[in-house]
This record gives sequence, C-alpha cells and structure tokens, in this order.
Amino acid sequence: MGGGTLPGTAATASDAESDRVVFHVDMDCFYASCERLRRPELADEPVVVGMGYEAGGTIGAVATASYEARAFGVESAMPISAALELLPRRADADPDDPDAPDPAETGRYLPVDLEFYKDVASEVKAVIRDCADTRREVSIDEAYLDVTDRTSWAVAGGGECGSDPEITDAETADPETTDAETADPETTDPPPSTAAGPADVRTLAEGYARHVKSRIEREAGVPASVGVAPNMSAAKVASDADKPDGLVVVPPGTVADFLAPLPTADVHGVGPVTERTLAEMGIETAGDLAAADPDRLAEELGDRGRALSRRARGDDERAVTPTGLPKSLSRESSLPATDDDETKRDTVSALAADVARRARERGCLYRTIGIKAVEPPFEVNTRARSLPGPVDDPDLVEAVALDLLDEFDGVRVRKLGVRVSKLDFAEGDQATLSGFDAAEQTDGEESGPSETRAATGGDGSKLTDWVGAEPTIEEDDTDDGTPGDRPRRSEEGQASLGDWE
Repeated sequence: MGGGTLPGTAATASDAESDRVVFHVDMDCFYASCERLRRPELADEPVVVGMGYEAGGTIGAVATASYEARAFGVESAMPISAALELLPRRADADPDDPDAPDPAETGRYLPVDLEFYKDVASEVKAVIRDCADTRREVSIDEAYLDVTDRTSWAVAGGGECGSDPEITDAETADPETTDAETADPETTDPPPSTAAGPADVRTLAEGYARHVKSRIEREAGVPASVGVAPNMSAAKVASDADKPDGLVVVPPGTVADFLAPLPTADVHGVGPVTERTLAEMGIETAGDLAAADPDRLAEELGDRGRALSRRARGDDERAVTPTGLPKSLSRESSLPATDDDETKRDTVSALAADVARRARERGCLYRTIGIKAVEPPFEVNTRARSLPGPVDDPDLVEAVALDLLDEFDGVRVRKLGVRVSKLDFAEGDQATLSGFDAAEQTDGEESGPSETRAATGGDGSKLTDWVGAEPTIEEDDTDDGTPGDRPRRSEEGQASLGDWE
C-alpha cells in the first residue's frame, strides 16, 4: 500500500497529497544541548545561555533556556537581569548563608559560543542532507524534509518503501522492531506505533523518522524532536507536541482530528494578534477554526483567514523548498503598558542582542538598525538609522537601538522591537564607522494598525513594511516559510515574541 492511507482510514479531500511524507526536525534547546555535549555534568541542570553579556554580568539577553530553566519562568530573549530574578546563578548559592539562594533553585549561566554551536549544527545538517534530497533549512536548529522518495506511509514490513532503491525496509524500520513486527501484514497484525500522536500502527515513515533522530543524536550528539505528517504545517505542530526528544506521527486522514482540540495559537501561522481576533469571534480551537464560516473569516482576516481555516483542516499544499535569503531580521516583545524607561531600555537591549545573534548565525551583515515602539492602543512608531556600510557589530546594534529609544523617554508603550535590515550575505570587508555619527536618523511614523508611512533612511531607503497591522498571507514571509504572523511557541519560552520582517 505504498503511499496510500492506512487501513481503516477513510480518504478525504484534504488527503489529496497523502503520498507526501514531510518531517519537521527541531533541535531541542539547541545551545543548551551543545553546552551539555561538552559538559555532561550539566545534564538535568537548569541551563541559561546568554548573548551580549560576560560571565557574572547582568546585561544581555537569554538566547536559550533549557526546559529545566523554563520551569522557573526563564524564556528566550528575556533580559538576563529578569532571568536572574527568577533563577539566580548557581555560583551565588551558599548552603551556609541563609541569605544566599537555595542551590536547588539556581541555574548555570553560560555565554554564547556561536562557533562551537555552528560546528555542531554542521554535523546535524550533514545528517539531514544525507537523509533528504528535498529540504528547507530554516535556521541553525530547524529544518523541513520532504522524504517522500525515501519512505512511505506503508505499514512496516509490507508494501513499498519509497522509490529510493538504496533504502530498505530494515533501514527505515525502528531498529528495535522484532521479526514478528516486520512480518507480512496480511498474515499478522500490523505492529503498533511507538510514536506519540494519532498513529496506531507503525509505518515505514515512522521508522525512517526514528532513523533520522537516532543518527542526529549519534553523530552530532544532541537531541532532536521530529514531527511526521503529510504536509509542512502539520509536521511543524507535531514536532512541538512532545518536546523534548519527541517523535509524533500524524498519518494521512488523521491530521484534522489531531489538530481539532489544540488552541488556535498552535495552528501554524496564527500569532498573538490573530489569536486575539479569532477569540473575539468565539473561535478558540483549531476545530473551531476549521468549522468557521469562511466568508466571516475573510471579512475579519482577508484571504489569510481562508488559508488558516484550510490549514486547521489539515490542508496545506505548500511544497518543501529551499529558504530564500531574508530581507531583514527582527524581534519584538509585548509587555504590560509601561512608561518606565529602565524597563524599556532593558527590553530593547535584550532584543538587540537577540537580533544581532540571529544575524551572526546566518552569516549576514546589515546596513540599517531600527526600533519599533507601540503606544496603547495601536499607535505604531518606527525609527531607523542607516550606516555607511554593512557591519556585524552586536554592541553597535544595542547602542543605536537605545539611542533611537531615547525619543520615547517617558512615553507609555506596550510593545517594543529591534530590527536590522539591508542585509548583506556576501563575503567582504566590513565598512568602517568613521562616518556613522553623520548618518541621518529617520523620523517616519505609522499611526494606527493599518496605516503605513514611509521612514526614509540616510541612504534614501524606505522602511515601508514596518506596519502595525498583520500582513496578508501573500505579503509576509517568516523565517520558516510560513506566511502570516509567526506562531507562538510557549514551550520554547517565546510566547510574547514575534518576527516582524
């Protein structure tokens, strides 16, 4: 039954591409996992990896927090100062000092070692590239794989095993599978699935996913969570569903039922703003979204609403394609409306460090640095400054962002963001900054959630895409290739963060 639906599963309209087998591979707390790779004593310890601070310092941002650290409320892109309030340093613990932190409620704080993480990531990518000819490498720790030509939805031990003659049943099956489990399914019961999710029998796709997972851990030394489904969005949700070190399989014909009870925030492409809009419409779950009147959704969200409804029903026809180069990188954070300047500066410093880290991960330089400040309820303001040439300078990103923020001293804001744009991925010398002080600061504003006013930089560039309204499904292209505002991933400690590229 190569590539067909599983026994007892009725074919539906959303199964038009049920032959497809898509993996979403997501490395678990990647930076923390890398640190544990070279320091095994950190296993099971709360680990916080920070960007933009020296050991012992309190300035900078959280790049990654292990799941043990997240249990204390530490989240990615959180200022280190805020993380320390929730989880003090282990070095500050003293069992003999009643005023010192309890060692059981402290964590290990480590600075980012990006070169080491890139070395580990290259080993992960070597496995991924060997296991899939068609892939989309989203970031240093995330990728989509279309492995339809390597495996299939056939029950393990019977049917076809994809079209690649080099991949055998034995290679794609779970290595722990017994002879009885791989016997002809017509003469014995199909082997039960050992993955989380709606799969009830073990398929070759599940076995191949387990093969990819085990190779990553064996060859790169770090754990990964893998989601297996007939399309990209379902695979993405599946990989998030059983972290860390999870494997979730969602066979054709089960996607809609798998998604139905999940909150709308878990639907790939639904971000915080869209989630609030849907809640105001009485739509709380993916099942509600799938059953909602398409015309009403279109009235509220445009074509985006119809697309999200299809996705909630398990219908996603996008092909896994290589990622194009982004035009900008940005990070934003919602916060309780405040006019406290120290809080705002701490937030912008953390966001600047995170954006600079992401730019360095991608090996890109940038020519423009900007901020976004949203005043209650929806007054969106942006400021940007252009540089004389492309640079890679995290300290400069922070300095410029804080300088631009000075204009909003005493102003009440509910959201802040930092952005670098005019990206340059070419190898070459960085520009000197001798003329930086003469660069012109922009003063363009955007008022209201749907108005766009161009902000002109010193080089004449326009930053017209910094709009407060959500982009349409055709306009926005997030890092992972999913149109629409970036989904929240609370288990990743980034519930209040989003990209606005």
